[in-house]
Amino acid sequence: MNRTARLVAVPLAVFALVGAGCAPKEDKPAAEPTIGPDTCEKAKLPLKTKGTLTIGTDSPAYPPWFSDDDPTNGEGFESAVAYAVAEELGFSAEEVTWIKVPFNNSYAPGAKKFDFDINQISITPKRAKVVDFSDGYYSASQAVITLKKGKASKVASLADLKGLKLGAQTGTTSLTAIRELVKPTKDPLVFDDTNVAKRALLNKQVDAIVADLPTALYITAVEIPKGKIVGQFADPNNTEQFGLLAEKDSALVPCLNTALTTLREDGTLADLETKWLSENADVPVIE
Repeated sequence: MNRTARLVAVPLAVFALVGAGCAPKEDKPAAEPTIGPDTCEKAKLPLKTKGTLTIGTDSPAYPPWFSDDDPTNGEGFESAVAYAVAEELGFSAEEVTWIKVPFNNSYAPGAKKFDFDINQISITPKRAKVVDFSDGYYSASQAVITLKKGKASKVASLADLKGLKLGAQTGTTSLTAIRELVKPTKDPLVFDDTNVAKRALLNKQVDAIVADLPTALYITAVEIPKGKIVGQFADPNNTEQFGLLAEKDSALVPCLNTALTTLREDGTLADLETKWLSENADVPVIE
């Protein structure tokens, strides 16, 4: 289905000095332009390359977020979300260009080469100081993965995790969860990416690794069948959200939010979540 942005005309105030020969009133500073729905017309979007929507993500791009390490195929939750957002903004699949952006580089300060990045990037106050985020498109929780016969296989509480050797990908909220929620007695191992973390688990360099729940479900179902999820960390306020990331003060963010609102209200986001992400109901909460 071809979705088009709904445009609403926003009147602009026009100021003029009236009356020749009269002393003009004191000048007032011009009002800042207001971002409204009319600025989300495709031709008016502030893009890195005119006529092209440039989207960043890391490589390898992992399931269930992407498929076959190929974000261009529309397969996987985040690839599908990206193309749905692009369609809402008026772009065909052929008008979308993907570029490789290492995870840690995405939220580093400075100008970006992409219009937005989608890569399971949690919205945090620290990151939001140097980049801008859209509204959340997915509520994430963190899960603990171990081997079925491993030291962590009987874990039922945060206290049970404290004395174990844990690990996670660098720069992620998974690593933050270990440090701030578990507070282990041993420093966690920090890995460049999820593949390295998985190998460390298989080689028993760590007792358990932490990843977002959909990734954990995929790992234990497909990649490490002898692995298991012992639980997920509680997030009672549903505060951890993945957002589309743009450079600081990007004028594109309000249009991304408009697109996401439409996709949320028409059920597209929920449908994509059902299609690509596994159910979470049977995973216990570790407290």
